[in-house]
Amino acid sequence: MEQRLTLITLGVKNLQRSKAFYQQVFGWKPTAASTEGVVFFQLNGIQLALFPQESLADDAGVSSEGKGFRRFALAHNVRSEQEVDELVTLLEQKGATVLKRPEKAFWGGYCSYIADPDENLWEIAYNPHLPLDAAGNVL
Repeated sequence: MEQRLTLITLGVKNLQRSKAFYQQVFGWKPTAASTEGVVFFQLNGIQLALFPQESLADDAGVSSEGKGFRRFALAHNVRSEQEVDELVTLLEQKGATVLKRPEKAFWGGYCSYIADPDENLWEIAYNPHLPLDAAGNVL
């Protein structure tokens, strides 16, 4: 199997609330492929989809009664510790829940955690070990 991830689908309790969060708090724009039943956001080389949790569970043939820690986090990496601080402050002002304030990490970086309306974890991080492209963007 090729090392590839093309789409992350989050099962959400309220599709319109989650769509509004990603549009208004993160400032992302849904793609034209979005419908009343699913929302897609094109990211850098990958897509994020929002899908009603009951429909996602039904599609996978599992119970939708997930509880507790989900054992994963999504990450948004930036170019500096200052960018982490600035972005977390902005996201909090727009209504994101900050779970962990920015701080030095044991692995040598600097990070914070926020949650979306369905309590999905988003790490906002500066990782000095990640490669950058010629323009200084995190790859």
